[in-house]
Amino acid sequence: APFGSMERFVAVLLEHTGGNLPLWLTPEQAVVLPISEKYIDYAKEVVATLDQHDIRVTVDDRNEKTGKKIRDAELNKTPYMLIVGEKEMNDHSLAVRQHGQVDLGTMPIADFVEYINQKIKQELSEF
Repeated sequence: APFGSMERFVAVLLEHTGGNLPLWLTPEQAVVLPISEKYIDYAKEVVATLDQHDIRVTVDDRNEKTGKKIRDAELNKTPYMLIVGEKEMNDHSLAVRQHGQVDLGTMPIADFVEYINQKIKQELSEF
């Protein structure tokens, strides 16, 4: 009986949100998308930094075009896509794109950490 209740709760939650879970609840809060194989090491550095701040993030290091990686992240309903290339690596920054919206621009990693933590606090305060 407890598992049936849990399944119904999750089903209602998914139906209510259309699969777009709140940022604090989603299993993967962001995905780092390196433009090419040359930037995979920097992408892993970004993941390590964000992991230290309890942000759930992975790297999409497949040998695919960036457009396909973005499309796949959109279909997976990943809240934030962090695109990294040469400019971002040199500036220690991220090109941030939010699910279902346009680019949020380029920001330093520390600013993104502050931004996402602010969003989580805002969502939790609405409850």
